[in-house]
Amino acid sequence: MLHEFLFTNRAAIIARTRAKVAARPVPCATEAELENGIPLFIDQLIGALRSPSPSSEAVAESASKHGRELLKKGLTVAQVVHDYGGVCQAVTELAGEMDAPITADEFHTFNRLLDDAIAQAVTEYTRTREQSITDEGTERLGNLAHELRNALGAAMLYFQTLKMGSVGVGGSTAALLGRSLRTLAMLIDSSVARVRLESASLTIERVSVHQFIEEVEVAASMEASARDLALAVTPVPAGIDVSVDRQLLAGAVTNLIQNAFKFTRRGGRVSLKTSSTGNRVLIEVEDQCGGLAPGKAEELFRPFEQRSADRTGLGLGLSISRRSVKAIGGELRVRDMPGTGCVFSIDLPRA
Repeated sequence: MLHEFLFTNRAAIIARTRAKVAARPVPCATEAELENGIPLFIDQLIGALRSPSPSSEAVAESASKHGRELLKKGLTVAQVVHDYGGVCQAVTELAGEMDAPITADEFHTFNRLLDDAIAQAVTEYTRTREQSITDEGTERLGNLAHELRNALGAAMLYFQTLKMGSVGVGGSTAALLGRSLRTLAMLIDSSVARVRLESASLTIERVSVHQFIEEVEVAASMEASARDLALAVTPVPAGIDVSVDRQLLAGAVTNLIQNAFKFTRRGGRVSLKTSSTGNRVLIEVEDQCGGLAPGKAEELFRPFEQRSADRTGLGLGLSISRRSVKAIGGELRVRDMPGTGCVFSIDLPRA
């Protein structure tokens, strides 16, 4: 039985997983991750597999509990996701080397539980970051509702087309569905940021830039892959902090990355770089949009300004991003690289 194999070889699996995690270049392993996170993952799986009929509900509940514990111990969502993968590799390799009598069905169940655990851990992480928001004015809500309805209606149409099986999931219909979903996410994020700005309900906290960039990278990597773009993220050393409203900073950085994806041609490259001095932290997003027309840089930050034939959204993204960065004590600038692209920089005081 697989759970017996895990229980008997628990120490060896933990040691092997720790070695894999420690050798991982990005995200960098932490002491808390190696000492606390990995044993929790193994024990979670043993407990779930001990049941005669392992259920997704059982492992999901366990993953939620362990997800909270790991986050309290300082692990990031990127580390949680990567560590589940390390456990999977370690178990598979060790079982092969020992020629363990584990059936294909047991491995299938094992992988399913891992998938459920990853999904639940990420969900729990997201849930703990949610902030309550208030309603906006009637006119603004009307505009937002119109844009949301358009994006949702398109997404539903594309989904129904895929569901009928008349087109493939790798074709243009699936790509349009992804675009509609990204538009929905962008509208929601922009609205949340605007509400927080106008209600002055900022929550200033000390944020690890190392952890923050890892979290941004997880979502951005998936979107870059979907758009056939390369994403280059410069690793950030531990120990660099900023005192900001995490949600406003995340919204601003995410908006800059989404804009970079939007205006960079397929096959191009988007870079996310972070540097620091004794008292400042600089987060830069570089695209390959081809550059700006002379004198147009500052116009990008005007409300309702849209600079492409793609008219999705309200044209408020960069305007709200600049206001968000200013509200947390920073400055958002753009530097044009004629013929190549743009570099958007968020300059923040270091904590």
